[in-house]
Amino acid sequence: MRTIAMTMGDAAGVGPEIIAGAWKHLCQIPDCRCVVYGHPEMMRRAAALRGESSEIRCVPCCSDDVAEVPAGQIDARAGLAAYQCIVRAIADAKNGKADAVVTAPIHKAALNLAGFHYPGHTEIFAEQCGVNDFAMMLYLGAGENIQGEFGLAVVHVTLHTAMKTVFDQITAESVSAKIVLADRFMRTMIGGKRPPRIGVCSLNPHAGENGLFGDEEIRIIRPAVRHAVENGILAEGPKPADTIMIDAKNGQYDAVVAMFHDQGHIALKLLGMHRAVNITLGLPIIRTSVAHGTAFDKAWQGTALTGSFIEAVNTAVKLAAVKR
Repeated sequence: MRTIAMTMGDAAGVGPEIIAGAWKHLCQIPDCRCVVYGHPEMMRRAAALRGESSEIRCVPCCSDDVAEVPAGQIDARAGLAAYQCIVRAIADAKNGKADAVVTAPIHKAALNLAGFHYPGHTEIFAEQCGVNDFAMMLYLGAGENIQGEFGLAVVHVTLHTAMKTVFDQITAESVSAKIVLADRFMRTMIGGKRPPRIGVCSLNPHAGENGLFGDEEIRIIRPAVRHAVENGILAEGPKPADTIMIDAKNGQYDAVVAMFHDQGHIALKLLGMHRAVNITLGLPIIRTSVAHGTAFDKAWQGTALTGSFIEAVNTAVKLAAVKR
C-alpha cells in the first residue's frame, strides 16, 4: 500500500474542495492510501461543500486560526498554514512515512506575507531536499490531443522569474541540465522500450533567424543540444517555439525543453489544462501537483474541477510504483 501525502494548499483557494471533490475517486485507486496534510476543520467544511460523506483522513499541520481565513482573499495565515503543511509532508516523504507528495495550489503572495519568500512550491521542495539541480515539468498523459504513446512532458529552463532576467539565466549549462532531466524522466515513463525523443525550444522568434533576431540559439542552445547528443540523448533543436509543440502533440517528441515559464505553460495547458500534472524533477522524493492556481474567483463555491488533482495522484502512484 502506497501512502500519498496530499497538502491542503492555500485555505482561501480551491485546494481543500478539489481534494474533497476528488476523494471518492481517490479512494478507489488500487494500492493507494491518501492522507491530507492540512487542517481537519477546513477539510470537514470542504467535504460538506462537495457532498462527501466519507471521513477524509487528515494530519493536522497548522494552527486553528487558518479556519478564520475568508474565501478568495490573500491572507498571511493561509500562507503560513500552506508552508507548514508542505514542510511536514516533505519530511514524512523523506523519512519514508509517505511514498509521494501531491500538492494543492498555494498563493505566492500569501506565502510571502507569511514571511516565506519563495517563488513557489518547486523552490521549497528543492531547499527542503537539499538539491540544486531541479526543474519544474508539466506532463500530459497519452490521450486526447496527445498522440505520443507515452504522453508529453515540458521542462522549463527558467521558471518563476521576471522576463527581464530570463536571458541572464539561460546558459549552455542550464539548458543541458534540463535536457538531461527531461530525458531521465521520460526514460522512466517509457520503461526501456526505446530512448525518449527530446525537442528543445528556441528563445528568440523563428529560432533567431540565423542570428538576425538574436544569437542565443547559436551561442547557447545549439551547443547544449550538441552536448546532449554526444552523451547519447536523442535531442533536437533549437526549434521555433511556435511550431515545436505541434510536432510534439503529434508524437514527434516525448518531451520539450522550454526556455521560460509561459513558453511551456501556455502551449501545454491549451492541449489539456485539466489533465495536466506538475512534477518536480531532480528530487530524492516524488512530488506532483495540479497544473492550475488557487482560483480565488472560484474558491469555496463547490464548482472547482478535480481532474488535474486526480491525474496528479494517479501519476504519483505510478511513479512510486516505479521507484519501489
